[in-house]
Amino acid sequence: MLKRFAAIAALALCLAGLSSPALAGSPHFVGIPTATISGDTVTVSGKEAGLGDEAQIHVVVTADAACINPGDQHPEAANKESFNAEGTFPVQNGKANFSLTVTANFQPTCAPPMTVAWSNIVVTDAANGLGVTL
Repeated sequence: MLKRFAAIAALALCLAGLSSPALAGSPHFVGIPTATISGDTVTVSGKEAGLGDEAQIHVVVTADAACINPGDQHPEAANKESFNAEGTFPVQNGKANFSLTVTANFQPTCAPPMTVAWSNIVVTDAANGLGVTL
């Protein structure tokens, strides 16, 4: 009788261990985040999955912007700057969607006929060791 009770208790513990939620995840981007450029703004959207029991993620987007003249001449150092945006996004069922907009705020402004050219757009979630350059 004691052996039977011990076997049932061991089986119950094994089943309980199998049905418990995962505490650790394997964070990764789902596909490649997308960057949509519209004039002096760039919006980066994406999705992370494999986040386990995390409550939220913190995403940072950095990008370089240059003010280009009508003759396609690349600017001097004073007309190039790095801009960024960051945000915290909730995790639901181990996944999180994010969208951040970076705006180039040149002083003086990059006014027509000059245009803003974006480069080196980087998305990071440093807490999970993720990063990608778009």
